[in-house]
Amino acid sequence: MMNKLTNKYVLNQKLDFKSKLSQFVQTLKTQVSTESSEWTIKGFIDIYKNIYTISADTKIISKILEIHIFPRLFQFASDNNFNIILADHQNYYPDISFVHNQNEKLKFAVDLKTTYRKPDNPDFCNGFTLGSHGEYFTNRTSKKNIQFPYNEYIGHFCLGIIYSRNDIDKLSELSIQPLSNLKSIISVIKDFEFFVCEKWELASDKGGSGNTANIGSINKIDDIISGNGIFKNLGEDVFDDYWMNYGKIIIRDNNGKEKKIRSLKDFLIYRRIDPKKMNLGRIK
Repeated sequence: MMNKLTNKYVLNQKLDFKSKLSQFVQTLKTQVSTESSEWTIKGFIDIYKNIYTISADTKIISKILEIHIFPRLFQFASDNNFNIILADHQNYYPDISFVHNQNEKLKFAVDLKTTYRKPDNPDFCNGFTLGSHGEYFTNRTSKKNIQFPYNEYIGHFCLGIIYSRNDIDKLSELSIQPLSNLKSIISVIKDFEFFVCEKWELASDKGGSGNTANIGSINKIDDIISGNGIFKNLGEDVFDDYWMNYGKIIIRDNNGKEKKIRSLKDFLIYRRIDPKKMNLGRIK
């Protein structure tokens, strides 16, 4: 919780880490894209110098992008006296734990998030989830599905990548190409935008996916880049309080019927906080 940040040293460490990580990610664009903004990855190559092209499937793209930038993340950690600890299991939070090699109490959670611009409205992206609001989020000492207990991290960050999909009509079917055709293979994605924000800065007040207990994100790209989410004027404490109690508090509507609080406006009224502090219009 935020009371850990009353310690000026810890707060300064958090701000310093965010600043350095933000500067670092701005160097990644030139590492993953060509001068014409195309992705430098064209496919997989085998020992016979055959290239197997890839599709624009989001799960495939996300995993390859992670692999693409991981060596540079390890270098960033080394340059700044951190050890990287990867999640022990696929469904664990976070993707990466940065632990200072001289003070193990300085831990930062970093989740890698990738999403694509909406082709019909490129000012918006497809959005992403920001982790669970279940056991490890509500019980900050829990070790369930988390690398370290939530309250051991002094900052929770998203390292995000937003990209555009290339026109599918221009892409051939998945194929095997000789190495000599490398430059003629069309990249499946292009036009990268990298960002770093704290998790609470990107949160919406809606769940992120289906029946799972995931926190949803805002999806206007300018707001994502600047961390201009619905909780911006309220702070991380209110974000924590809202999502720890999401769907658990029961109130009565204007007709006297019981309902569970699943909107920030209802929650603020319940907590007697001015709803005008909501950063309205950030959920589309």
